[in-house]
Amino acid sequence: MPRIIPVNYRDDILPQYRGTPVELLLEYHNLGRAIGTTTAPQLLIGMCMDSRKSLRIPHDFAFVLRTAGANMRDNEFRISYAIAVGGIRMIVLIAHTDCGMAKLDQSRERFVQGLMDAAGWDQARAEKHFADSAPKFGIRDEVGFVLKEAERLRAIYPRIQIVPLLYRVEDDLLYQLTE
Repeated sequence: MPRIIPVNYRDDILPQYRGTPVELLLEYHNLGRAIGTTTAPQLLIGMCMDSRKSLRIPHDFAFVLRTAGANMRDNEFRISYAIAVGGIRMIVLIAHTDCGMAKLDQSRERFVQGLMDAAGWDQARAEKHFADSAPKFGIRDEVGFVLKEAERLRAIYPRIQIVPLLYRVEDDLLYQLTE
């Protein structure tokens, strides 16, 4: 069973993250560390595209890749570029509470109607698009998904540290996850 660990004080940061860009991320976002300047990105952050989340980090601190549900499938080339060309050696995956991708099935009718109304799609095309895409992008629960996504990326990039975190939209704070 995964544990969700708050970061309210510097001592709350897990030992494996001390002295790393993850420690800095947690200090900037949760603990109000002064925003300084950085000369190059320290990590790649993969997070959901949900507009309720905003990280408090310096400019040039991280590459940020935002996708529905923080699902990095089909983004491996972008990740590889950040590693090979951008020099990234650490990836943080941030899931969040109340994610629409965790309740995707509940949005089916709204999704179909929205594509018909806004994009001019016919019903059959919108329904097929949902049916084809929902299994790939829908998730059951945010924490379980981000832990599995971290595991999947570790298999692809065995020398890169992959760190799953949780963003609680209820308090706008990051939480550490242990597997």
